[in-house]
Amino acid sequence: MSESANQRISESANQRISESANQRISKSANQQISKSANGELVGDATRSTQHAVRNTQYPTPNTQWRLLRHTAATGAENMAIDEAIGRAVAGRLVPPTLRFYAWDPPCVSVGRHQSLMAVDTICCAVRGYHVVRRPTGGRAILHTDELTYSIVAAADHPLMEGLVLDSYLRLSHGLVDGLLRLGIEAQEAPGSNRAGSDVSAACFEVPSAYEIIAGGRKLLGSAQARRSDYVLQHGSLPLTGDLTRVVDCLALLTETEREALRRSLATHATTVEALIGRQVTLQEAADALAAGFTAALGIELIPGYLTPTERAWVAELVAEKYGNPDWTERM
Repeated sequence: MSESANQRISESANQRISESANQRISKSANQQISKSANGELVGDATRSTQHAVRNTQYPTPNTQWRLLRHTAATGAENMAIDEAIGRAVAGRLVPPTLRFYAWDPPCVSVGRHQSLMAVDTICCAVRGYHVVRRPTGGRAILHTDELTYSIVAAADHPLMEGLVLDSYLRLSHGLVDGLLRLGIEAQEAPGSNRAGSDVSAACFEVPSAYEIIAGGRKLLGSAQARRSDYVLQHGSLPLTGDLTRVVDCLALLTETEREALRRSLATHATTVEALIGRQVTLQEAADALAAGFTAALGIELIPGYLTPTERAWVAELVAEKYGNPDWTERM
């Protein structure tokens, strides 16, 4: 990577967290959300305290989960929150957790083991996009106009037992059920699907095993990270917009290759709006997926919020990892 690209990353897309960002985590990203008159997600700290999650050891049944509905945050903050929840779940400080969130500003995330050279970081900076490295694998995704979910549970939780694809399939049942509630006839991609070495750097070009397809196209992609004491899975549900925008964020492509990839994405990927012919709000999509997980997985979702310990870990992880070029540029 050139010196100018590195500077661009350091100065705009991957800045260390500032004091204002820390405040935003406390005031915005850690609040329960309710539905406003126009269907957008807004903070409601008062309502969330009704189901406060205590920062103590959790002997609760495996069927009782915490539900977090968060307002939009930066890429670094979102990845830090997911990992902070993982730490808390591993320490039995909180129950298994389902979280819904969005991204502001738009952000290109790369897989944990993906080379950053696959991304045109200068192009991202010019467009005002952040760049972040995920704790999970996979390829580059442009996060905008989407609802993102994350699931975190202890490694010994019944839903996480077995191999990666075993848990992946179980969790996909909740996604399919939720999408059906939006009027989408979705299904899991065959378990035999594998991403080959010739696949592009864009994540939504082809579905991997048990990812969600609808109308013959990939709709919802997920990635999973398994640690010794917890499992994190998160995924993106595109609600609207042009999925080929990510192509402009990719490097090492000739113009002919870019056009070919745009055509491929347009053919193989889709959005909620394209499938049902109307726009769906973040709130509506989150409600549907939450109901799907509840029914398909047999769990109870209890609204909650991040604990003080988790918030402290978020600030630490943004400053030392996800907002730090040392992590973003590690490959």
